[in-house]
Amino acid sequence: MIRTGIIGASFARDAYLPALAHIDGATPVALASGRMESARAASEPHGIEHVYDDWRQMLDEVELDLVCIATPTVMHAPMVEACVARGAHVLCEKPTAMNAAEARAMLEAARAAGRLHMVDHELRFNPNRARIAEMIAQGDLGEIRHINITNIGASWNDPASRPRGDWWSDRAQGGGRLGANGSHQVDMLRWWLGEPASVIGQALTMVPDRIDPKTGEGWTATSDDLSHLTLQMPSGALAQVFMSGVAAANMGNETQVFGSKGTITLSNSDERLYFAKGTGGFEEITVTDPNAGLPGLNKGIWNVSVLEALRELTSAIAEGRPLARGATFVDGLRNQMVLDAVWTSTEERRWIDLDLASAT
Repeated sequence: MIRTGIIGASFARDAYLPALAHIDGATPVALASGRMESARAASEPHGIEHVYDDWRQMLDEVELDLVCIATPTVMHAPMVEACVARGAHVLCEKPTAMNAAEARAMLEAARAAGRLHMVDHELRFNPNRARIAEMIAQGDLGEIRHINITNIGASWNDPASRPRGDWWSDRAQGGGRLGANGSHQVDMLRWWLGEPASVIGQALTMVPDRIDPKTGEGWTATSDDLSHLTLQMPSGALAQVFMSGVAAANMGNETQVFGSKGTITLSNSDERLYFAKGTGGFEEITVTDPNAGLPGLNKGIWNVSVLEALRELTSAIAEGRPLARGATFVDGLRNQMVLDAVWTSTEERRWIDLDLASAT
């Protein structure tokens, strides 16, 4: 049995615990959250025995083989280092860390302890995105010329849409669109195209003046609610990502891949994948996720894809082997180097050259 602990109640309730219910041999035995009420609410439906409002106490009192971490980014590094020091393998949410230095420390700690390490970039386990990776590798699209990804929503548009103390709106805790969604997009683009050569972009706070919806009290948001970046690949191909949470209407996530021989489009709204060969019309080539209809899993690619990520990690633990799929802390470090470069580009208003291959 792989004794599994979880730190953070919300994503545990929505994704981790429903997924673990479908994995033989991986049993959630402990859960910690900042509030005992939240920890108990997430734990009780799954019969979790050990429930805490102090994650360090959980690690001290319960022997764990695997710990899944879904907390504000600022806590990732100390939690990972504490978990691997106690002999646990780790699944950590994204973004990996507050900066590349922390991501490097997490990687080195996991390696020194001989523990497996995965960043929960679950899009690597989504069948449609895996199909795109396969088609790019096979040359079905020819030479990739450019990729456009947009993620546009309204969740930050209203100044009263976020409560005071919201960590997603606090840069000091690692909140913001660049980390929340940009880390996924950077990881996916690296998976598809390899390591980028340079990046330019901005991480901006468009609506800093906020109002607590319950108290009416004013407060200031410091994280980015609009970010964009352009990656240039060694081939010269450009990959552009535009993310906004301050639009009046939700437009969702759209992905377009343009090659010399073909074009791909994919929309998160319906998860339908289309391919046009040459100048021909688009034909649907959607790959259905076999896990989408499993009982207890919440809908949406994020919740469903976590199951395959956890299956790979728990299988690797049980078999005593390295990960065969997924993003490791090496990927997390390289992703973080790109995000850090976007912040530098924001401040200096210029292209930043990257040397990700040296980060091993």
